[in-house]
Amino acid sequence: MPVAVRQRARLPAWLLALVFTTFALATDDYVIAGVLPAVSAGLGVSEAAGGQLVTVFSLAFALGAPVASVVCATWPRRRLLTWALVLFAAANGAAAFTTSYAVLMGLRVLAALAAAAIVPTAYAVATALAPDSGRGRYLALVMGGLTGSLMLGVPIGTWVGGAFGWRATFGLGGLLGLVALVAIRRTLPEPPPADAMPVRERLASLARPRVLLGLLGIVAIVLGSMMLMTYLAPFLRDLAGAGPAALGWVFALAGLAGLVGGQLGGRAADRWGADRALIAGIAGFTGVMGVFTACWLLRPLPLPALLPLLLVWAGASWWVPPPAQTRLLALAGPAGPQALALNSSAVYVGVSGGGAVGGLVLESHGSGWLPAVAAVVELVALALFWAAGRSR
Repeated sequence: MPVAVRQRARLPAWLLALVFTTFALATDDYVIAGVLPAVSAGLGVSEAAGGQLVTVFSLAFALGAPVASVVCATWPRRRLLTWALVLFAAANGAAAFTTSYAVLMGLRVLAALAAAAIVPTAYAVATALAPDSGRGRYLALVMGGLTGSLMLGVPIGTWVGGAFGWRATFGLGGLLGLVALVAIRRTLPEPPPADAMPVRERLASLARPRVLLGLLGIVAIVLGSMMLMTYLAPFLRDLAGAGPAALGWVFALAGLAGLVGGQLGGRAADRWGADRALIAGIAGFTGVMGVFTACWLLRPLPLPALLPLLLVWAGASWWVPPPAQTRLLALAGPAGPQALALNSSAVYVGVSGGGAVGGLVLESHGSGWLPAVAAVVELVALALFWAAGRSR
């Protein structure tokens, strides 16, 4: 293999540490759904109340990410990641021993605030240390930790909870945080310091119309994707008669396709430019939604016949975020790290909005309308990014 190809193929250890870090945080966030009944029974609360542990984590993350990015803008990145990971591991370790629902709720807030400082910092560090021609690919790899958590982390965490009790699941979260801490301390170099800029100027940069439009575009992208993801089970049940057993391997294969799609989207952003890669991803997503809408008219269809479409849909869904983030960085200019923090909040808003809007569509018109509405939302996202590019 030529030397240049080998050097390009070899990933730096610090990048792998960042990937593992986002994997650990996302696993901790998502895995509660797998042990929710046991957590609720163990704490003597209803499952609805137990579900609020997920809600409070998401809300604390969404509110904490932009605040942490502004307050900690000039902190050395290694120091920030170190102390945030210490807080994350400690919160999970304490959660493994608490017997109080209120205390556990507070510990979830602490873990979420730590994650709110870590995730945008991981994106910013990957962007700062990446070669100029590899920023999209490096961002996609760090985001790949989120996809990997759905494929590997959540199943493992759920199994641990089933085998050793729900407290062991939180213990696993703390252990993953400690491993990430060691990996960061051993491999991550200190990135160049952020440009000196008063807080008022940073906030003013984020308030520019083009940045706000870009953030709204991120919300729309995630909302459109999560509309179908959240209600994939009823959609495939109504379209192909798929039951719970079949959905297990569908989600696993979709997760793998999403991981591949994210990497391809990052590479496309580097080679084609963020705009062309974004248009290609949204066009692919919209096209698949159109085919799904047409398939609805032919139902019932065998699930194996739909598998290629499901894989393309998952790949296109994860293709879009890396070029969208690259485009947002270009729109934000010097306030890029803070924009990435707001991007993380926008993602959580999109996830919540996808569940809410998708639920309304499901209740009022049935699951067959989900792909068509999702396609319209993605086109709205493309229009928002186009308007952001033209905004002065």
